[in-house]
Amino acid sequence: MSNYLKTEGLLLLSPHLVSKVWGGQRFGKGIGETWEISSLEQGPSLFNETPLNEICAELSYLVKYIDTQDNLSVQVHPDDEYALRVENQRGKTECWLVLEAEPKAGLYLGLRPGVDKTTLTQSIHSQEDVSKLLNFVPVKAGDFFVIPAGTIHAIGKGVFLAEVQQSSGLTYRVWDWNRGGRELHIQKAMDVIEFSPEKNNLEYFRYRENVLDSNGVLFSHADFTLGLYSWARGEQKKIEAINRPVGIVCLKGSLEVFQRGQTQNINKGESLLINKKEAFLIKASDESKFLLIS
Repeated sequence: MSNYLKTEGLLLLSPHLVSKVWGGQRFGKGIGETWEISSLEQGPSLFNETPLNEICAELSYLVKYIDTQDNLSVQVHPDDEYALRVENQRGKTECWLVLEAEPKAGLYLGLRPGVDKTTLTQSIHSQEDVSKLLNFVPVKAGDFFVIPAGTIHAIGKGVFLAEVQQSSGLTYRVWDWNRGGRELHIQKAMDVIEFSPEKNNLEYFRYRENVLDSNGVLFSHADFTLGLYSWARGEQKKIEAINRPVGIVCLKGSLEVFQRGQTQNINKGESLLINKKEAFLIKASDESKFLLIS
């Protein structure tokens, strides 16, 4: 199916807002996620009030902001093979760019040495503090992580980050801090969690510090490539045609995008989808930082 359907060109998007029990105050009380670029039917971004999934074919990636005032559930996402076989969906590998973090905030990322399936299962069923079985990683602005499918994880409270992921809503909730009220998916989670030590350490998660001044690609996956760029006023670059829609998320400053007679300004906090398979030009209107997803 073509990626370029009813509306082509430069699409300035409005996000889909998601209320969460752990959601913060940044986007409104209890709003935990804003799906900035999403074609998922259960949460599409909007272009001129039209759901994005009605404008273009399904994107292979999804971009969101996450704002936490409490801990997310301990969870895991399946890989493509399991997700297609069991759920008839795409799997979910994701990556996180920490934009702000309160003192002592962090991530629960991977299992501590010696934790096996039996230990984890018993802890869940006994309603123990499962977080004690996970690595806790303190974070600060500029930290970057890749979370491969199969990684047990949770974002802690007091974190604001940008997430770029495969376009999938599949999450298996392992433990929810004994809050009650939300379904757990323990058997499926145990099917997909990686227990090997080499897949539960910071090196495996491609941890990098101080990336906010980067100018280049942070991570490449079959379904998306994520770049982060920091430009001075007036800096510009022509981007050659790419074989799928390209997303731009402005983190700081403002940008102008030009493509075949169209011009679109993007300010901090706004997101653009370039839904036309042609070259385009990006220019920084002032000192700017932005994500480029292709």
